[in-house]
Amino acid sequence: MDISQELTLISLFSGCGGLDLGFKKARFKTIWANEYDDTIWPTFKKNFPAIHIDTRSITDIPSSEIPKSIGIIGGPPCQSWSEAGACRGINDHRGRLFFEYIRVLNDKKPLFFLAENVSGILAGIHAEAFQNILSQFSTAGYNISYKLLNAKYFNVPQDRERVIIVGYQKKMGKKFSFPESNFKLVTLRDAIGGLPEAVAAQQYNKTNGNSLVMPNHEYMTGGFSSIYMSRNRVRSWDEQSFTIQAGGRHAPMHPRAPKMKFINHNKREFVKGKEQLYRRLSIRECARVQTFPDDFIFEYTDLSDGYKMVGNAVPVEMARYVGLSIKKDILDFRMKYS
Repeated sequence: MDISQELTLISLFSGCGGLDLGFKKARFKTIWANEYDDTIWPTFKKNFPAIHIDTRSITDIPSSEIPKSIGIIGGPPCQSWSEAGACRGINDHRGRLFFEYIRVLNDKKPLFFLAENVSGILAGIHAEAFQNILSQFSTAGYNISYKLLNAKYFNVPQDRERVIIVGYQKKMGKKFSFPESNFKLVTLRDAIGGLPEAVAAQQYNKTNGNSLVMPNHEYMTGGFSSIYMSRNRVRSWDEQSFTIQAGGRHAPMHPRAPKMKFINHNKREFVKGKEQLYRRLSIRECARVQTFPDDFIFEYTDLSDGYKMVGNAVPVEMARYVGLSIKKDILDFRMKYS
C-alpha cells in the first residue's frame, strides 16, 4: 500500500510550500492548502499542480469546507512576532491568525499538527500570549512539544532559528520527541559553490524571465541601507549562510566577497578595491540555501516577490526530518492499535 494515500495533510498559511515539499519527501500527501497572498499562487500551483489551493482568507473559510486529514501543518504569519519588527505579537491581526489555526484544529481533530514560527515568539514580551496559545492547543486535545531549532543541524546550510510546535492527539499516549542531528554541517560551498555566475535584475528589479539559463538565478540590485551596513553580511564559503530573510534588500552577500570591514559598533564598510565582489545572493542561491531543489521554480515579475517567497519558507530538509519522525510515531501508533 502507498502510505501517502493514508498520511494526508491539510496545509494552512502554505506560502510557496516549503513545509509541504519537506513532508512530501517524508511520504505525506497534502490534499488541500490555503494561501491568501496572490503573488504566491502561481508558484504554488506550478510546483504542486495536484493540490487544491483555496485562495480565500482563512477567516472566511468554514471548517466544514476543509477536508479531514491525518495532520495539519502550517506557519501562521510571523511578522508580528519578529524580534526585528515591532513585536506586537497577538495584538497584531497577523498574530491573531494563530487562533484561526486553533479553530480549524478544534473542528477537524487531526491526529497531529505542526506549527512553525520565528524565534521572537519566545521573547519575554510574548510569554503570556505564547502560553495562552499552548494552553489552547492542549485544551483542543493535544500533547504539546515545542523547541527552538536551528536549521543548520538538519542538513541546511543556514543559521536559521525557528520555533517548531508539534501536537499529538492525547489518545496517542505520547509527546513528540524532536529528532537529533547526526549530520556534518553543510556549507555555502556545498550548497552554491558549483553554480554559474548569477545575472543582475532588469531595471526596477524586474525579472530577466525566460532569458535566464538557470531559473531564478538573478539578484536584486540597488543601494544598501544604514541598517544593512551596520553589520557584516558576508559568510565565507566554509560557513553556513546567515538567515535568508523575506526581503531581497536584506539578502546575504555572496561568499566570494571578503567580510565587511569593521568601522564601529553600528557601521561596516565594503573592503576598498573589492567593491565589485559584493552582491546579494540570487533567488536561486537563496533557494538552495533553503534546500529547495533546482526544479522548484519560483514565479514572479518583481524580484522582491521571489525573495519574499523563499525567505518565508520553512527549509525543505528540516521539514523532511521532522516529518520523518512524526511519520514513525504515527505508524507505530497504528501498528499498536491495528
